[in-house]
Amino acid sequence: MIIQGRKLTTEDIDWIRQLMATNPSWHRSRLSREICLVWNWVNESGAPKEIACRSLLRKLEQKGFITLPAQQNPGWGGYQKKAQPAVDHDTTEISERLRDIMPIRLISVEKTKNKPLFNHLLDKYHYLGFHTVGKNMQYMAFDRYDRPLACLLFGSSAWRVAARDQWIGWDEGARKAHLQLTTNNTRFLIFPWVRVPHLASHLLGQVCRRLSADWMNKYGHPIYLLETFVDQERFRGTSYQAANWKCVGQTKGRSRNDRDSTLQVPIKDIYLYPLHHTYKEVLCDVTVTGST
Repeated sequence: MIIQGRKLTTEDIDWIRQLMATNPSWHRSRLSREICLVWNWVNESGAPKEIACRSLLRKLEQKGFITLPAQQNPGWGGYQKKAQPAVDHDTTEISERLRDIMPIRLISVEKTKNKPLFNHLLDKYHYLGFHTVGKNMQYMAFDRYDRPLACLLFGSSAWRVAARDQWIGWDEGARKAHLQLTTNNTRFLIFPWVRVPHLASHLLGQVCRRLSADWMNKYGHPIYLLETFVDQERFRGTSYQAANWKCVGQTKGRSRNDRDSTLQVPIKDIYLYPLHHTYKEVLCDVTVTGST
């Protein structure tokens, strides 16, 4: 079978069972680290794919092949939200015209003094909080007076989305081969005290012009397509529409953690934005690696 894009044989599953039996004190994280080490299961930067491995183990358990040790920190979908340390910040209202606070600087916050503030602001003011795993890019926007305006977070694209996949023209093989050449705008937060008309679409335009190059610099390959999901119950997607993102359909109102097809989640509009005119040719060609 193929799980998490990796082909598994009977011998692989037997080896995992043996590994667990001979190391009964190991928790799931230790198991995933050891499996990645033995299989040399790493990403483009050489880091072990522990998140994907833990997902693989959970799916094997769901299918009845193994029984995993109890989760150390059980939560929704196996994830327990970790509160971010509070950081003092100014909430004085900013309500000027866009042209009066330009130029807007969009900076990558990773490994900078702004990283704790980025984490705290998303955790405190975004309705989904701060959370990211795997490859990601994190940006903060500042105005000409060095006042923070917004946070943008890009992470892993959804594994399977019918409307998106149909619009791209993906079959199963092409999607598995090239999903890494796309990214999801998982968080976009303009702070509650910032009321600047047209700021959101301006920021989306800025980030679209630089994201692929930033991704190439960090991970060694470009990005060809952006996606985001807009909760219909909360937002109308006006900023994405103004920035020329295209709504290609809606999600089906199910969660990736919905094992029994009973868990209902809000339906979201699916917006896409191509970063290169050849994006369909690249994403649908299983002979193209996208590494150049």
